[in-house]
Amino acid sequence: MSIRIATFNCENLFRRPVVFGSGNDPIRDAVLVDFRKLVDILERDAYTANGKTKIIELLKKHSVDVSKDISTQTIQLNQPRGQAKLLKGVGQDIEVRPEVTGRSSWVGWAELAKGDLGWDAVTNTARVIAEVNADILLTVEVEDRLTLHRFNEQILAGQLDAEPYPYNMLIDGNDIRGIDVGLFSRYPITSVRSHIFDKKGNLVVFSRDCPEFEIDIKGKPLWLLGNHFKSKLGGGEEKRKLQGDRVAELYEAALKRSAHVVVAGDLNDFPGSPPLAVLEATSLKDAMTHDSYQDELPGTHGTCTSLRDKIDYLMLSPKLFTKVSKVEVERRGISEFSSPFPEVTGPENQASDHAAVVAELDL
Repeated sequence: MSIRIATFNCENLFRRPVVFGSGNDPIRDAVLVDFRKLVDILERDAYTANGKTKIIELLKKHSVDVSKDISTQTIQLNQPRGQAKLLKGVGQDIEVRPEVTGRSSWVGWAELAKGDLGWDAVTNTARVIAEVNADILLTVEVEDRLTLHRFNEQILAGQLDAEPYPYNMLIDGNDIRGIDVGLFSRYPITSVRSHIFDKKGNLVVFSRDCPEFEIDIKGKPLWLLGNHFKSKLGGGEEKRKLQGDRVAELYEAALKRSAHVVVAGDLNDFPGSPPLAVLEATSLKDAMTHDSYQDELPGTHGTCTSLRDKIDYLMLSPKLFTKVSKVEVERRGISEFSSPFPEVTGPENQASDHAAVVAELDL
């Protein structure tokens, strides 16, 4: 029996933070830095006068709730109606209410403003998934489970006439941007283990989650551990190392339950990097090291021409690795790739700036 297993960072299916659609990495990175500063201040137990000033500065700079005229409408503040608000005033005259002294004094949160993806980007994402035609597909950076369901029925099957997936699963993770790790499967998903609460001391380990999906393959369990490690924006190496170490532990535990274990996803670092060292020291085998992978390109992101562009992984337990018959990397959804799909003409309509990695196995 032939089965195809793949991973793909979809960069959202229908809606995503508008800043990610800017096509300008420095602008995007600057907004994300400011967003993290704002969230950090808002979560403090006590607000200083300087902290309140900074809150207002950041909101005036980015918030769609403050000014309809600014071009960087990238952050929005959600507040309930009533007396539990953070702000008073309107437009550029806003200020933190005097009664608000810290996090416990108001109810609400900041989030990145979202917008709809262009139709071409949506269909190109579906085009990649249809071309990969995986039986089990880990989906990285997707909105929620119902979005998986709608994308499956209305876009994959409804628009592209591709074979739909009878099963999909997603557990909301820790990312405040609402980008999660999910699964499409043509085989029953029999259990899911979440690790959103895993901690090392007081530090939450996973930026999103490391869901463990148990999949029934004709009566035999296969465990897939899905990942999206901390990005390199602002550093993050120690966080990624913490995540890599924990995934290695989870893999060893899963291996005691089944010889068929897959670790997959966007690990946001290149082979041999410190965050991946412990994970690479396990018995896991990187699918792209299999003899059947003959492509000269080493990367999975951007131009894909450098080993440092390899940040997406499909890693297999030894028994599964011996069953591999073919490994492919689908890069045609990336606008920077040398030969993308004809429908992919630029960052605004690319499927993603990540490739999909797929392995075909004879089980």
